Amino acid sequence: MSVIYYEYQACDVLGNMTKGQLSAESEREAVAQLQARKLVPISIKPSARQAQHTRSSKIRNVDLVDFTNGLCTLVEARVPIDKALSLLEGITEKEHMKRLVLEIRRDVKEGKSLADAMEMRPEVFSKLYINLVRAGETGGILDQLLPDLANFLETAEQTKKQILAALMYPIVLLLVGIMSVTLLLVFVVPQFTAMFEDVGTAIPASAQFLLNLSAGIKSYGWLVAPISGALIYGWHWLNADPERKRAKDAKLLTLPLLGSVLLYKDVAIFTRTLGALLGAGIPLIKGLRVAREVISNQELIKHLVQVEEDVRGGAGLGVSLARTRKFPVLLHQLVTVGEESGRTSSILKKLAKTFDTYVRDEMGRLVNALQPALIILLGIAVGGIIMIMLSAVFSMNTVDF
Repeated sequence: MSVIYYEYQACDVLGNMTKGQLSAESEREAVAQLQARKLVPISIKPSARQAQHTRSSKIRNVDLVDFTNGLCTLVEARVPIDKALSLLEGITEKEHMKRLVLEIRRDVKEGKSLADAMEMRPEVFSKLYINLVRAGETGGILDQLLPDLANFLETAEQTKKQILAALMYPIVLLLVGIMSVTLLLVFVVPQFTAMFEDVGTAIPASAQFLLNLSAGIKSYGWLVAPISGALIYGWHWLNADPERKRAKDAKLLTLPLLGSVLLYKDVAIFTRTLGALLGAGIPLIKGLRVAREVISNQELIKHLVQVEEDVRGGAGLGVSLARTRKFPVLLHQLVTVGEESGRTSSILKKLAKTFDTYVRDEMGRLVNALQPALIILLGIAVGGIIMIMLSAVFSMNTVDF
């Protein structure tokens, strides 16, 4: 069993203060150890080394998926939470996940609920995760909600991996193209300068342009790093202020092709989250508040705030979504049908799958169109440089002849 190292201050029976370290499975056990030594604990906290070690490893989404699947299996088998966490700690291979499970189990043993223990770690568990776990604990249906939560996380992770995998080849192709053109301009094109100077003929305008471009790259190429840094800083600067970020997000939604992909991606996350929350018995108003916090586009969040206000005022969810004129027509039409039939949760979950499929299909189309476009662009750039310089050489030889 893993242990945590604590630093303590305590007072003995004579009133003398003492400091030290001890190892225990939980803070309660550390107190018991001190009392067994006839010491009165004044303060107990995890050692600075332990706290630094705990923060050193970032928990990825795939780690959280594995944790949720393991917890789901054990809870469905009617294993008590404390025992389930103990088993998970024993079978988890990654040290940072072992520490996370140990800390959660320690909090549960000290009397906190599982949701409260997770809420103390917002950098790991989202509000959706915490609310679903709390609803499951309150209603005694945690074994029914955890499978939905595990499926939610797996779907999100798969979608992310598919998008990254689809973009990988075009990104590599673009980088190779940029490097190829740069190498030609920096190392090959300058070789023609001496040739033109020796002959003394007028250099064609197209060849002169390439020679000037080559000289410019060699002289000012060092500016690429600071310009890239400035662009990254500018992007973070836009995101630092809510109004600037909202304006930027609104512009992104208007981009041709890519704008609809970004819209449907966030709408898929919103509908899946809201569907899961409503299915867990969480009220619509609270569900809307949590669901809007899991999407990233501030322009959509602004409209979802208005949707929440309209729903609080008595309007239906479908009607409120339609008023914004920002969301897909299919969303508010089917949500209206779901409200009338009492199946809003299940319809939202099905809509999430539909929107996920749309995002994957559109990304596939974009990538399929982008790959030949990049290849053609690379061919034109490299072939154009070669043809321009060779044409200049041939024209020089013709003059000499």
